Amino acid sequence: MGYSDLDKLAINTIRVLAVDATSKANSGHPGAPMGMAPVSHVLFNKFMNFNPKNPDWANRDRFVLSNGHGCMLQYALLHLFGYALSMDDLKSFRQIDSICPGHPESHDTPGIEVTTGPLGQGFSNAVGLAIAQAHSGGVYNKPGFELFNNYTYTFFGDGCAMEGIASEAASMAGHLKLGNLIAIYDDNHISIGEDQPNYGDTKCAFTEDVMQRFESYGWHTEWVKDGDNDLQAIEDAIRKCQQVTDKPSVIKLTTTIGFGSKLAGTGGVHGNPLKADDAQHVKSQFGFDPNQSFVVPQQVYDLYNQHAAEGAAKEQEWNQLFQKYQQAHPTEGADLARRLAGKLPEGWEKKLPTYKSTDAAVASRKLSEAVLESIHDVIPELLSGSADLTGSNNTRWKNAVDFQPPPHAMAAVMNGLAAYGTVIPAGGTFLNFVSYAAGAVRLSALSRVRVIHVATHDSIGLGEDGPTHQPIETLAHFRALPNCMVWRPADGNETSAAYYMALTSKHTPSILALTRQNLPQLELSTIENGIKGGYVAVDTPNAAVTLISTGSEVSICIEAAEYLQKNHGIAARVVSVPCFEVFDAQDKAYRLQVLPDGIPVLSVEACSTMGWERYSHEQFGLNRFGASGPYKQVYEKFEFTPAGISKRAIATIDFYKGHSVRSPINRAFQQIL
Repeated sequence: MGYSDLDKLAINTIRVLAVDATSKANSGHPGAPMGMAPVSHVLFNKFMNFNPKNPDWANRDRFVLSNGHGCMLQYALLHLFGYALSMDDLKSFRQIDSICPGHPESHDTPGIEVTTGPLGQGFSNAVGLAIAQAHSGGVYNKPGFELFNNYTYTFFGDGCAMEGIASEAASMAGHLKLGNLIAIYDDNHISIGEDQPNYGDTKCAFTEDVMQRFESYGWHTEWVKDGDNDLQAIEDAIRKCQQVTDKPSVIKLTTTIGFGSKLAGTGGVHGNPLKADDAQHVKSQFGFDPNQSFVVPQQVYDLYNQHAAEGAAKEQEWNQLFQKYQQAHPTEGADLARRLAGKLPEGWEKKLPTYKSTDAAVASRKLSEAVLESIHDVIPELLSGSADLTGSNNTRWKNAVDFQPPPHAMAAVMNGLAAYGTVIPAGGTFLNFVSYAAGAVRLSALSRVRVIHVATHDSIGLGEDGPTHQPIETLAHFRALPNCMVWRPADGNETSAAYYMALTSKHTPSILALTRQNLPQLELSTIENGIKGGYVAVDTPNAAVTLISTGSEVSICIEAAEYLQKNHGIAARVVSVPCFEVFDAQDKAYRLQVLPDGIPVLSVEACSTMGWERYSHEQFGLNRFGASGPYKQVYEKFEFTPAGISKRAIATIDFYKGHSVRSPINRAFQQIL
């Protein structure tokens, strides 16, 4: 069946809505929606399976707009197909408390799968969604019961193609032969630019052959030369890609950015609303009243509502298939129903390892491995991996099976995995190299997805690899990130507590900062204490100072407390605070028990002191880069020793002598929202 005037009207309706919304907001990017309206119409109306009345249907096709600045394209589509996005919502595009924010955000808007914005991230998320589909199909599909066969589609532009993270993710997708992943490349030859001739044309900075690159990654490629008009060629290209089941596909779609505008094909239409006369020109050209705004012809609603109804019927078929599946395969059926409900298996936490203070000292990266070894069989949805540091990160359990076809895009891919809904991803690298993944970790927090970053080699304690590998600023960086738990456990029970919180916090990512060197098991450490984020590790009557610390430095602080008593007759308390975010969430009475009034507090952490003001009066840390050498000697060089800590504790006591000391917890207002 060919394409009719109604199809063209639907496409032009999308374009005009994008023009109107960006004009009303006096902000936004109309060009990409105007150029990509044709492919969007073909894809959403002819190919994609979804039910707007239930955006969370498990086997829906996933769509990711990696060039997220063009989000009015997606908002228009969601509104037209009947998602809970009203015309008033479109009119409040980019305004406070609108569900149409300036880039797509999954927790704000029904029908948005992942939060995109920073270029390349969405592309990588799409790879994660496709991996999750392949994994779920591999686990649950049975003869006669193909529960998971959805496609993942993503749009991306030149900006995404320039970003290294997209290249890494594309390489991974090709390696894994993700046949249900179809990417559509908006080849419009424009990146962000001003109204100057050729400034913003990609020939200034980007002249590679993108399709050859994708071919080298193992992708199938297609090229639609007239993406502005040739709807049949767009449809044919998508069908060809669907028929290629042993590799991901990419369609190069040559389009005109801002199609229909007086500035079509220039950088001037990329990041600015159209001028009023141009907006009227576009409407007149496309058969709309130039003096009216936000107009949708009823026949366009009817066309799209018909496809939405077909999607609802497909969900009903899937629900019936799943009911039969649960009868035919009760074990797998119950497991999948639990995962889709977002629940962890009953009693899984009983498998978390616990330790006594008499147990041997163990590196927290090994303690993390022990947790994974203990729980992986009771939480089968936990997927673990590493950015080529498996032997160092200890993220692989003994009977692990590799996910392979019949690797720092990792963090962004994990966001997609988590968004799919059937798996909990964990990935490992050195803490210092989580900085490579900072953009993706930030989006994990913003998207409110449960991903676990196992970040080993967490300090100068890694020793000989030296300053290039020793994180100094990394903990402060990620502690500053809203909705992200940064854990730095001091021993085995705290490590188990970190995993407990990471796995039970459904809408919060976690970074577990773990040591290379062995740590002793602490006397007062328990999982129950650990999950409060902070607790008293050594309580001493009439203490003159509190030492507060994390990770490997807690045990050194305990030795320092003994040193102070033995050599100076000074009583000291020690507090372990493995997770700032979780400790901050405890009630004030508890936090004042841990850090009471009347006692000065010295923080000790072999990293940047930034951020420690919230818990301490004085800070001992490392505000310079580390050094290369055996780790004990590195600690001695920077005086992270019982004697070095004691020297600073005495200076703290002397400074506050005769003063009324207020706990850092006592502030004018709570620091968390």
